[in-house]
Amino acid sequence: MTQARGPQGGGTEEAAGGGPGEARGSPAEVLPRAWSSTALARVGTASVRVLRMDALPVEEERHDEAEVLLVLDGRLELSVDGQEVTVGPGEMYVVGAGAGHAVRPGSRGTLVILERG
Repeated sequence: MTQARGPQGGGTEEAAGGGPGEARGSPAEVLPRAWSSTALARVGTASVRVLRMDALPVEEERHDEAEVLLVLDGRLELSVDGQEVTVGPGEMYVVGAGAGHAVRPGSRGTLVILERG
């Protein structure tokens, strides 16, 4: 937490964006490494993670369980079992269990992933 001196030089106060529920900067500041997810929570057997997309492609992968992808801002360009899919801000896409999916070039923004495990 960043602290700043009060107007009279006494006490401290949180800098803008430091309180719970407040914005804490751009995705690049909060999530400095693209495609490296940060765990937000566990809900039962599911994990909720967030990551920053940086326009670079990501190789195809498959999972035994379905995966929910929610784009907070920007856009996600996917190839799912050979079909091109674009997911925009505020939109959600469910990748079915066992489906091959890869990120195509041009994906940018903030992505939330919900999956079991």
